[in-house]
Amino acid sequence: MQAWLCETPTGVDALTWQTLPTPQPGKGEVLIRIEAASLNFPDLLIVQNKYQIKPSLPFVPGAEYAGTVEAVGEGVVHVQVGAAVACLSGTGGFGTHTLAPAHLCMPLPPGFPATDAAAFIMTYATSYHALIDRAALQPGETVLILGAAGGVGTAAIQIAKAAGARVIAAAFTADKCETCLKLGADATINYTEHTPAGTLRDQIKQLTDGKGPDVVYDPVGADLAEPVFRSIAWRGRYLVVGFAGGPIPQIPMNLPLLKGASLVGVFWGEFARREPKANAAMMQTLATWYGQGKVKPLIHQALPMAELKQAYATMGSRGVQGKLVLVN
Repeated sequence: MQAWLCETPTGVDALTWQTLPTPQPGKGEVLIRIEAASLNFPDLLIVQNKYQIKPSLPFVPGAEYAGTVEAVGEGVVHVQVGAAVACLSGTGGFGTHTLAPAHLCMPLPPGFPATDAAAFIMTYATSYHALIDRAALQPGETVLILGAAGGVGTAAIQIAKAAGARVIAAAFTADKCETCLKLGADATINYTEHTPAGTLRDQIKQLTDGKGPDVVYDPVGADLAEPVFRSIAWRGRYLVVGFAGGPIPQIPMNLPLLKGASLVGVFWGEFARREPKANAAMMQTLATWYGQGKVKPLIHQALPMAELKQAYATMGSRGVQGKLVLVN
């Protein structure tokens, strides 16, 4: 097998493409021949030693991937050799083969291509858990999605629309806003055209008839968080999804009080660990929605696995709409 190996977590440049022994699955494991793997923001942090999970060195990065099971270990019963699966195991995806815990493998129904499957679990599970479980989104409510043209943002647009909500999508460029409209957003906000923060608040007020959004989906953080929270509706729910914008914002604690609003943490990975049955049911719902055409990953570009470093550079340029996928 071949894989991108991280021997020193000092950044992307330290990754090297190496030939390694093909491992054999142990108890509860499967060997997967990888057909596609997607690039997520944690994949950048983990090779910079900035992620909360720090794998033992050396390791193969790549949290999310899809492919075909080539061998199964002792005790594995729910997937068989030859099965098409998607997996989110945290590492191992940027190569030709990997070992994965069988319980993390999602069997794929017919007609679910590997390029879509590799870009599916993290973004759609995060967004569904956030909007449906944590925010209890109701039909007719208004959702403001920050970073709406990114991986989780594009998934959130589709899930919110499938739930019957009205969606306002916020993004950094006009073409990203246009992409959000094509995905089903009802209205957009271009950050670069609506600054300073006070003007952003005016736009939110205008698009919600003065009420504010019932739910805010925020994977960005940074300096957008406070003005957006100040614009939230009474009894609004502000979903803290991540901090792709860099700094972790400091929200004055009087703001939730004044709006009767909630700051709601979204940690899908821990939810999946603590509540596996609920997570499995959620993933089944999402797979059904995919089959019905309600959700489908937006693939910005599919690159050969050998071009991983170029994919990292593209992601860092903030030009990505949806997900980048590497293919073997």
